[in-house]
Amino acid sequence: MPQSLMSVIVLLSWLALPVALICIVDDWFLRPRRLIAAPVPPQDAPLMTFLYSALPVLIACAVLRLLVAERLDFSAVLLGITVLTGLVWGIDHLLLRRSRAAAARAAGKDPAQIPEPGTVDYARSFFPVALVVLLLRSFVFEPFRIPSDSMMPTLLDGDFIIVNKYAYGLRLPVINRKFVQVGVHDNLIIVNGKPVPFYVGRQRYNDGCYVNMSIAHERLGAHEHEAIFCPVALDRQPVLPSCKRSGVRGYVCGDEDAPGSGRMPPFVGDVPAGHYLMMGDNRDNSDDGRSWGYVPEENLVGKATRIWFNWDLGRSGGPMWSRMGSTIQ
Repeated sequence: MPQSLMSVIVLLSWLALPVALICIVDDWFLRPRRLIAAPVPPQDAPLMTFLYSALPVLIACAVLRLLVAERLDFSAVLLGITVLTGLVWGIDHLLLRRSRAAAARAAGKDPAQIPEPGTVDYARSFFPVALVVLLLRSFVFEPFRIPSDSMMPTLLDGDFIIVNKYAYGLRLPVINRKFVQVGVHDNLIIVNGKPVPFYVGRQRYNDGCYVNMSIAHERLGAHEHEAIFCPVALDRQPVLPSCKRSGVRGYVCGDEDAPGSGRMPPFVGDVPAGHYLMMGDNRDNSDDGRSWGYVPEENLVGKATRIWFNWDLGRSGGPMWSRMGSTIQ
């Protein structure tokens, strides 16, 4: 997505909240008074007509910004929607509906002829949906967006994945040992002196941005997954014509003496009890635990199980529909 278009979307998303508040106040409080006082249904003021028309566009921009953002707290947003719709529905049901009916009767009108504010109708419809989604997201499944190339080839930048929230809580045993010694040398993980099986095949990985990368199959316990790496050296090209992603340098494997070539340095460390070392499958281009340390067990959210959507805004061609519904091994 062009940066100029994204800037417009961000600006419009900031307008969504104040415009929504204005529309809620008018629709929930002021419009019913106009309907009760006027002999015939009155027309909205031109400004309010414009705001009501613009509100769906602004909300769409806000939702799109939430989808592409990496730092916004989706749980907080969802909790806010649940609380707000619940309050609107509850307050109107307990207090305001009766006052509207009393005002209509005082004006000589049938309360049944005064339509319910659209704000209340939306709140009553959205509240149970938002509550169910909040509970599912908190305790069963949660969606995430992959923001980088660290997990290639298993997960790509722009993948939207579903995480099983209870998988690790049920399956991980309590670690009683004080330390687990881990080393990483030439992309090979060594746990307590024993190398993790790492089988390199003849296949090569090429997607236009990563060229001539080796594909390995790594086995952790009963689980096997793919990793990509460069056994010789990684030449970080400034631009590759075949790479259709903005802001991504080209990575070409095979030239040991190329300018800018290099590989991840060896890593050795003791993993404290209750902590984990996180490593990306893209072994030579992953800012992972080898750089920033260990992750406490309480920070583990769940197990990634499925890709439900893919859209890397920096890649031309739009969404990759073929990845939708893919199982994560």
